[in-house]
Amino acid sequence: MLEFWMSEKRTRKHGARIGGLFAFEDHKQKLAEFTTPLDKLNASMDWNRFLPILERRVPRKDRSLGGRPPFGHLLMFKIIVLQTYYGLSDERAEFEVLDRFSFQKFLGLATGDRVPDRNSIWNFKETLGPEGVEELFQEFDRLLSEAGLLASKGKIIDASFVDAPRQRNSREDNERIKEGGGAPEDWSPQKRAQKDVDARWTKKNNETHFGYKNHVKVNRCTKLIEDYAVTDASVHDSQVFDELLDDSDGEMFADSAYRSKEISAGLKDRAIRNRIHERAYRNKPLSEDQKTRNTAKSRIRARVEHIFGFMAGKMQGHRIRSIGKERAKRGIGLSNLIYNMARITQLGVVLG
Repeated sequence: MLEFWMSEKRTRKHGARIGGLFAFEDHKQKLAEFTTPLDKLNASMDWNRFLPILERRVPRKDRSLGGRPPFGHLLMFKIIVLQTYYGLSDERAEFEVLDRFSFQKFLGLATGDRVPDRNSIWNFKETLGPEGVEELFQEFDRLLSEAGLLASKGKIIDASFVDAPRQRNSREDNERIKEGGGAPEDWSPQKRAQKDVDARWTKKNNETHFGYKNHVKVNRCTKLIEDYAVTDASVHDSQVFDELLDDSDGEMFADSAYRSKEISAGLKDRAIRNRIHERAYRNKPLSEDQKTRNTAKSRIRARVEHIFGFMAGKMQGHRIRSIGKERAKRGIGLSNLIYNMARITQLGVVLG
């Protein structure tokens, strides 16, 4: 104890005071007085609601013969929440948990506690898989429904590109992949592991994308994502429209890419009010009344752009680091789930 007391008494060296144990504890106490977005998220969530899904999807190995005890399911899940919210790689997530007091506080860790390494984080996500993420998303949807946050009869459907690491293949290889032939037979196992044969190229508004699409259905009032689907980037937005529809949607907003006779007829059959943007055709421009109606619809439909903007800016959700559709579905599903978690803190809602 004398050593720590003496360290507190040390004078400045090179212009900086060297602190000791008491200075460190005082520093932690000062930080604890601030309320961070992570504190709000922790206070807003009943994390135990996710535990049965996590335990079923990520079973633990038998440790009766010894070995280190495994990390808790909720600890691992909350690390993935941090990783997704801040757009971190597995390696960076490990570092930030070790480095940031705010992260340790969110996770319930004390200084010196054992922290999962990058391999543990990767293995947990791999075992959880896209089906596990979808199940977690649906459980969170139930929490939102119980809180009355999905009750409004008005939805918005839209899609956003999620870029994958770009590939440099020969023209012949690209043609084979595009035709659904999978990886060429002459590729080595090591090369196959680094090549995404599920992602596709597409072009929109003079921008070229390689990867996937995140198709979402959003509550118009709360800006919460109610459902989602993941496809490769070449799939047209309208092809996923029916998959996201529900008879209880009430009215549906979408941009003109979703306007077609088939979709209009489907909405009518389901008694869903059609609020999709009207579109101009060759030799048939929009009338002034149609333009006015589109402008009114845009004020509501634009709310989905706020979601994509938040995910791209804060969460780096406009891109993924993984290879293959299954991991893309997992990563995009996590982005949608964690966005919803962040959104409830903005709404000031506590989910019990």
